Amino acid sequence: MELVKLGKKGQLSIPRSILKKLGLEGDIAMLVDTTGDGAIVLRPAAVYPVEIYSDERIREFDESDRMDPATAARLARTIGKI
Repeated sequence: MELVKLGKKGQLSIPRSILKKLGLEGDIAMLVDTTGDGAIVLRPAAVYPVEIYSDERIREFDESDRMDPATAARLARTIGKI
């Protein structure tokens, strides 16, 4: 356990040894929460890029998912045997 000091603006620095132990470095987003007993909990936030698909991009997905006629015929024969 290490001692840190809360600054006048409510900021604190996490000791380098703690960051290294957790594999955290650089400019990362953190989630902050509290527990019922008054503890402050920090967790790295996962940020995932979001792609908004255009109608054209959706059509591209549909085209790439489409079965060719030979595969569709083989599938129909296989289903017919079940």
